[in-house]
Amino acid sequence: MQIKNFMVDQSLKELTNHRTVVLPIACYETTINQNIHGFIPLHWHDEIQFVLIVKGEAIFQINEEKRMVREGEGLFINSGSLHMAEEKNHSGCVYICLNVSPHFVLSPELYTSYVYPYIQATNLPYISLDANELWGKNILNAIIKINQLIQQKSPFYEIDITVQLTLIWQNLIINGFQLEYEQTEMVKNHRMKHMLNWIHLHYAEKLMLDDIARAGQLSRSECCRYFKRILKKTPLNYVTDYRIQKSISLLQQAESNVTEVAYQVGFNSTSYFIDKFRKSMNMTPLSYKKCKMNDC
Repeated sequence: MQIKNFMVDQSLKELTNHRTVVLPIACYETTINQNIHGFIPLHWHDEIQFVLIVKGEAIFQINEEKRMVREGEGLFINSGSLHMAEEKNHSGCVYICLNVSPHFVLSPELYTSYVYPYIQATNLPYISLDANELWGKNILNAIIKINQLIQQKSPFYEIDITVQLTLIWQNLIINGFQLEYEQTEMVKNHRMKHMLNWIHLHYAEKLMLDDIARAGQLSRSECCRYFKRILKKTPLNYVTDYRIQKSISLLQQAESNVTEVAYQVGFNSTSYFIDKFRKSMNMTPLSYKKCKMNDC
C-alpha cells in the first residue's frame, strides 16, 4: 500500500500543486487511509474543491461543521475554508477530488458577477451535493467526466473540461443562495489561521497558551473558545496532536530514534512522548517505526 504524505505549509495551506501542465485545475482519486496520518489533516487552499465519494463513506469537517458523506454523494468546499476528512467505519473511503482555481471557472468578464461573490460569501463554506437532486446529479456527473477527460487526454480535452466546469458552476449557483458577508466571520477565520500558523512555526519550542492567544490577538479564554468551537479541542491539545503528526514522518526515517524524534518535535520527555503517541496511534513510537520499516 502506498503511503502518501499530505503536505501543508505553516498556515495549513495545502502545498499540492493544483494544476496540470496547461490547466489551473487538479483532479485525482484519494484513498483516505493511505495518507501517512490515516486521515486528511486540517488544511485550506485558494482553489475551490469538489468532492465525490466513489467508495465507502467519510466525515468531512469544514470550518466548525462536520458532515458525513456517503458513496455517490459529494461536497463543494469553498475557497479558504479550513477542512479535514476521515473515513467512517473503516470503509476504505475513496473519493474523486477536483480542485479549481476560481479564476478558471468562468471567463474574466463573468468572474466578477458570478464567481467572486460566492467565494467571498461567509455563509457558504460548503454545499452538500445530493445525487437525488437534478442539479447535484449534474455536478457529480461532471466531476466524473472531468476525471475521465484528464486521464484520457483526448484531442481538445481542455475545451471539454471548460464546458464541464461551466456546467458545474451554473448548477451550483442556480439555487439562488442568499449570500452573506459577515465581517466577524472573516475576522474569526483570519485569527484562527494566524494562531495555527504560529503553532506550526514554533511547535518544536516550548509553547504557552499566552503565546498562541497573542498570535490571534485574543485573550486566553477567547483563544480556548476558538479552538473548542472549531477544532473541538484545547489549544495545547492541538499542539500535542500536531507534534505527534510531525513525529510520524520522522519515525519512518531509517536513522531516527524515538528519543531524538521526541525532542525534535517539541516534547521535553521521551516517556511523555511515548504515552501521548500510544494514546493517539494505539502503539508505541518504536512499534510504529518497526512496523513501517517492515512494511506491515
